[in-house]
Amino acid sequence: MDITSKEATKSGSIASQFGRNFYVANLMEIFERLAWYGFFAVSSIYMTTPVEQGGVGFSNVERGAIQGIIPFFLYLLPVFTGAIADQVGYKKMFLFAFIIMAPGYWLLGYAKSFNEFFAALSIVALGAACFKPVVVGTVAMSTNENNRGLGFGIFYTMVNVGGFLGPLIAGYMRAISWDAVFMMSAAWILLNFIPLLLWYKPSITTNKNRRITDILNDAQTVLGNARFALLSFGLVVIIMLIGSQFITGPVGPIFLVGFVIGFMFWERRCTKEATRWWQQRLVISQPRFALYLLILTGFWTVYNQLFYTLPIFIRDYVDTSDLVHLINAVSPQVANFLSHLDIAAIEKLTMELLKTDLMADTMTSYRAHLAHLKILLPMSQLESINTALRELQTIPEETRHVQLQLFLASLSQYRQVNPEYLINLDFAAIVLFQVAVSQCVAKKRTISVLIAGLIVTALAFVFACLSGNWLSGGALMILVIVLIALGEMLTSPKSQEYVATFAPKGAAATYMGYYFVSMALGFLFAGFLSGWSYDVFVIEMHKPELMWMLFSGIALSTALAFYKFDKKFS
Repeated sequence: MDITSKEATKSGSIASQFGRNFYVANLMEIFERLAWYGFFAVSSIYMTTPVEQGGVGFSNVERGAIQGIIPFFLYLLPVFTGAIADQVGYKKMFLFAFIIMAPGYWLLGYAKSFNEFFAALSIVALGAACFKPVVVGTVAMSTNENNRGLGFGIFYTMVNVGGFLGPLIAGYMRAISWDAVFMMSAAWILLNFIPLLLWYKPSITTNKNRRITDILNDAQTVLGNARFALLSFGLVVIIMLIGSQFITGPVGPIFLVGFVIGFMFWERRCTKEATRWWQQRLVISQPRFALYLLILTGFWTVYNQLFYTLPIFIRDYVDTSDLVHLINAVSPQVANFLSHLDIAAIEKLTMELLKTDLMADTMTSYRAHLAHLKILLPMSQLESINTALRELQTIPEETRHVQLQLFLASLSQYRQVNPEYLINLDFAAIVLFQVAVSQCVAKKRTISVLIAGLIVTALAFVFACLSGNWLSGGALMILVIVLIALGEMLTSPKSQEYVATFAPKGAAATYMGYYFVSMALGFLFAGFLSGWSYDVFVIEMHKPELMWMLFSGIALSTALAFYKFDKKFS
């Protein structure tokens, strides 16, 4: 047998060491990620796009509330849906997930009010929460001690392949219409019925003895007793009420402080010997692990600004025409794909403007509406554009068509790259460099790598403060996104690896399940902080650098907290 044959045999043996369900699970993961990231990458843009331009016109506070609350529950529910899947079987849980996810995505395109959108996205989140534990469980059960690392490496790559392709396709679909984005996400989920029904074997062995009560017992062993859960849940609910502005003004902080003080008085009346849960002292089962999760929440809070805040900041304030001109010089076709313009919508907007008085406020509104259509007018050019529009007004409407087309053509020099395409560089960087980065830090101390990742993330937000100053907007945003991706590549894998140091022998999987508590809290805080900071610092104060310094400060504070944590427990 020659070398080529040996290599083929070897690769064949690698491929054959995983069962059919492993490859079906990876295929379904790609489709599910295409659906989720196709929506998720453009969610901030869609929710803040005016209704007349196809969006829903939510405020930043409403956007932040949705982006905080929904993913919070999405990352908590798998703890329970996984136990249910063990009882009913993985294939039935897959079917249930797809049955509710597909119409959920479709309904998002028809939801116009806050409550309708929140309800539709909740359906999607419930389906995703049912899908997550069974797809990971399938991969786990399709691998063994010898090939588990390779198996999950393949799976993680498929996650990022879906994450990379989803926004690219969604960006193309929204050039057709926003409705097409949601229909495409629903279509990706519907495609999953094919591999599930044709190739997925339902005979996978699950832990049918594991019940919801076992999950609650695990939570008490890993995190704390019922009073600890009540305190944590109460604080989260109050934060949700404040973040969504259901409670406004000083009432929110007063309510929060009052809840904590009341809990402290309750604590003084409790005893360790009590048998009833409400009479027992608060117990944190693993203080070191709980503190680790709390600190790690800071990373997920700032990392998620990549998806929550950066897209609308790029749309509203960052001039990426430098990238358009550069790409256009190489390939006009690619430039048109990355910066497609809806000329009909721009013409309609301009025609309506010509019927009004061209005051300063009118031009500011025109500029803001054009930003949603991927035209970002420089502030320095507003006066000359105002003059051109006034000249158009002097021409009778029935004869101004040619001059209007020339004016619209002149606007194209300010066209912008779709923000979701720039954000997509994060996934591209992970697919290309994650293995190399992981190898470089494989032998480094975990906490040191976590701190380095947070410092890199903080540096990314410092660069975001410089937008429009000494670097071209598009080039600067590429640097920011690549730095955020590097921060993720350093922090995310190592943060999961570190969980093993807390777990007793044989309990690593249980502890890993509660690792996602930090991600859930990170999504919650990320959403609320994104909506609040964008409204206050960017829209009201016109100082976006304060918003980015806030997130940079959170990243550095998290790095400092890990340093103190390491000093105390190492």
